Amino acid sequence: MIDPWTLGALALGAAAAMPAAKRRIELSLAKHPSLAGHARMASRVARLVPGYAYGEERFFGVDEAPPEVQQRRRAGFERLAAALTARHERTLALTRSVRGSIPDLQFTAAYRVPYPFSAHVRERLGIGAFLERSDGVRFADLDGRTFFDLTGSYGVNLLGSDFYKSCIAEGSARVAALGPALGSYHPCVASNVERLCELSGQDEVSFHMSGTEAVMQAVRVARYHTGRTRVVRFTGAYHGWWDDVQPGPGNPTPPGHTYTLKEMDEDTLRVLRTRRDIACVLINPLQALHPNRAAPGDGTLVSERRSVPAGRAAYARWLQSLREVCSARGIALIFDEVFMGFRLAPGGAQQYFGVRADLVAYGKTLGGGLPVGVVCGASRWMRRFRDERPADICFARGTFNAHPYVMGAMQVFLERLQDASVLALYEGMDERWDARAAQLNARLQAESMPLRLVNLGTVWTVDHTLPSRYNWLLQFYLREQGLALSWVGTGRLIFSLDYGAAEFDAVCDRFMAAARSMREDGWWWVAPSQSKGSIGRQLLLEMLRARR
Repeated sequence: MIDPWTLGALALGAAAAMPAAKRRIELSLAKHPSLAGHARMASRVARLVPGYAYGEERFFGVDEAPPEVQQRRRAGFERLAAALTARHERTLALTRSVRGSIPDLQFTAAYRVPYPFSAHVRERLGIGAFLERSDGVRFADLDGRTFFDLTGSYGVNLLGSDFYKSCIAEGSARVAALGPALGSYHPCVASNVERLCELSGQDEVSFHMSGTEAVMQAVRVARYHTGRTRVVRFTGAYHGWWDDVQPGPGNPTPPGHTYTLKEMDEDTLRVLRTRRDIACVLINPLQALHPNRAAPGDGTLVSERRSVPAGRAAYARWLQSLREVCSARGIALIFDEVFMGFRLAPGGAQQYFGVRADLVAYGKTLGGGLPVGVVCGASRWMRRFRDERPADICFARGTFNAHPYVMGAMQVFLERLQDASVLALYEGMDERWDARAAQLNARLQAESMPLRLVNLGTVWTVDHTLPSRYNWLLQFYLREQGLALSWVGTGRLIFSLDYGAAEFDAVCDRFMAAARSMREDGWWWVAPSQSKGSIGRQLLLEMLRARR
């Protein structure tokens, strides 16, 4: 028989454990039910996925298409491979010659398409990595072949390549007398600080060399001032490649201080209201396009892909809810505008959604074509030392921070951002780009194509509405038609604001031609019984067989 003292101790212990258990349950509920919401589990699963490749015979009939369809596919594939090779011979030759020495090229080539298809694609379907010149909204490769730019230079190219070439040239001339003298500031830094404070509505500015560094600094000062360690990010968001904000596959260390929670969800707000260990919440405004989903890429496209954007009003309400709970709990609300900064509005996401952050990280386009990272924030968050405790500091420096040539190009960018011609591009921007997406969607629907465009302004995604193992091939048909995409393929199309109506119409014509060609080659044949679920089961069986 247990004595009363032991019973009392057990009861007290249970009572003490109940709040911690409750918080743990609340945290679990706030995580997305998919692997994307569970970084540790996703890493374990990733280690179990076996590598295997389809041979040439299996490549064309992995969905059990009849022989005549497989023959159409084979012929179409050979024609496409021959066309790309002939048109881009010099560009492809140089790409192949350096690929063995550039890990980035090895990675993008391997993961451009779903990995079982990758080996055969790398052998036959080449995508060149080199460009020789840009002109307006077009690129030209080493063979003189031109492409419409849908890469957006990963978000840098907001206002057109000619705009940035001019920013670099004029900015370099402004600082040429100083040159790369580092450590001290060129006078243009003062102008940039003043303008950035005005645009961001914040008090202070710190300069860094990349967007990843800017986010690192924002998180660091948040931890410094709160005395807390935990970072909240949201499922599917991207904040650079450093450990704390990229948990799961791709990061060799387990998530030590990061909670990956559901965006636009009351369970997440409950966690923020009740926990005492959260230093900051990171927001990527691009998630308004794909809440709780990673940036979609053709390398992971094994079936259909459908998205429903959150919408401006709904996402603004979510941000306001975050603003209220962060203010109440002393949590730093950080907007990561490295990618979207100045794309939604001259004042960025804060202006577009009507919500003020505590800290804002910028990068990419802000450098006027040169690499940069910037943090803007309220004085209470930006200060990096304490007068009352002089040894208690928050260190952050970098040799190339505020590099004179970068600061010169930035100054030109910020000045031109106020030009009437540039401001005119923002007038009616949502309506204009939503109408363009609707225009292309109407054409796709009229020809019964299994494709649909979704967009957040000038950032677009191609949704595939048909469950097919071959949807990823569209990127190569688009390439044949002279449309340049980034290595993630149709998962993200990025337009610059200087696309005129005639140029956009030309893109639409080429997009439609690519879709017709892909359909004619038989890649969108599907068995009557095929579904997203049946494809998933097929893939699971393939993986189990490959592990034997």
